[in-house]
Amino acid sequence: MTTTAHRLVPPLLDPVTATDSATLAAHALDAALGIDAPADFTLVRARDVDDVVETLRWAAAERIPVVPQGARTGLAGGAVPLEGGVALNLEAMRDIEDVDEVEGLACVQAGVITADLKEAAAAVGLHYGPDPASVAISTVGGNVATNAGGLCCLKYGATSDAIRALEVVLPGGEVIRTGHRTAKGVAGFDLTGLFVGSEGCLGVVTRAWARLGPRPDEPATVLATFPTLRSGCDAIVALRRERHRPNLVEIMDGPTVEAIRAYGDYGFPAGVEAALLVQSDRPEHAAQDATRYAEVCASAGATSVTVSGSREESTALMAGRRVISPALDRLGHNLTEDMCVPVRHLAEFIERGYAIGERHGTRIITAGHGGDGNLHPTVYFDPEDPEQVRRAHEAITDLVDAALRLGGTITGEHGVGILKSEWLPRELGAAEIERQRGLKAFFDPLGIMNPGRVLWPPTRP
Repeated sequence: MTTTAHRLVPPLLDPVTATDSATLAAHALDAALGIDAPADFTLVRARDVDDVVETLRWAAAERIPVVPQGARTGLAGGAVPLEGGVALNLEAMRDIEDVDEVEGLACVQAGVITADLKEAAAAVGLHYGPDPASVAISTVGGNVATNAGGLCCLKYGATSDAIRALEVVLPGGEVIRTGHRTAKGVAGFDLTGLFVGSEGCLGVVTRAWARLGPRPDEPATVLATFPTLRSGCDAIVALRRERHRPNLVEIMDGPTVEAIRAYGDYGFPAGVEAALLVQSDRPEHAAQDATRYAEVCASAGATSVTVSGSREESTALMAGRRVISPALDRLGHNLTEDMCVPVRHLAEFIERGYAIGERHGTRIITAGHGGDGNLHPTVYFDPEDPEQVRRAHEAITDLVDAALRLGGTITGEHGVGILKSEWLPRELGAAEIERQRGLKAFFDPLGIMNPGRVLWPPTRP
């Protein structure tokens, strides 16, 4: 891999560009599968907002595409540099500048690790709600770019529900602030909501003002297993009707449970078709809620129900959920997808996945965040076999269509990026795609911000 850093980057940024091959290779891809790394790109590691401003001024003047980066944990390819372009990495901007326990607001730079923000909030008795699976390594800026979700969205929502205001550098170097630092504010359009989930296509988020809530109790956890997929999904619907909803409801289908059992002993019995993990963290009522959730699962047909009696037991019950990825990887090469459907249609979507896999000669098994309908079907194929790659692509296309027919969306939390851009018109339609391209052109008239991602086909500078 080569770099043209010294030729391209202005003197101000020379100290923060990287030219060694190992560093460049580490920033050439994100966590998405099946994407080729660029052979020639410039890496700029911004130290502060001034570096971001200078980079975007220069990129606009030179008409060079810019791809913002955080920790590169994204699964849709949205942070992969473009050939001949700039990867603008913000990981070094990791200051937690203020935590206001009275307002319930934290001001953080874009490179702050999500877990560090949660820890800073907890130190003053507060809580930052979003809890993506990558919480220990992903950055707040990356979470904002993809509107990251996670296990606890049922109660706490996604990143969009926790961000009150942003600082954004637009292409060309102008710095704007969106939203309000106060609890209320309706002056002007909601540009904060526009930038959350924009995947770096409109500008570069450099700061966020994050909403903090009361710190919850240690969670109490229920593991319930079911003889049929339908009964497990019926239990989720019933749990959604509870006055005190769980903070977490995770579903694993039968094949996922078997993969976990093969990986290790996590307390899952054999011969089940669905398993649920359910939690409450309601202050002073977590144990009471867990007992109630166990009753709901039993009424829906659960054949086994286990309720944690301590923090250690709760952690042990959740351990099986946390090994899903390595357990499924043991079954062969796979691509884990991300789609969301109305909760009433969970069972139908998972069953359609089985049928789609059989029709295309591949295997599809599913787990995910059942409480909010966000499922992660895993599609198995041999990446060295073009025929299997083709069948897997067709299977994912059919999964997309199934989600849309059920009233769902093609992505719940991973974003569109490169991998799902061809399917976006199926959800939005041609007219809406053109409106969104027009919106992008307003903020990015030169088309230098992450071109070719999300709004496909690409418009390149």
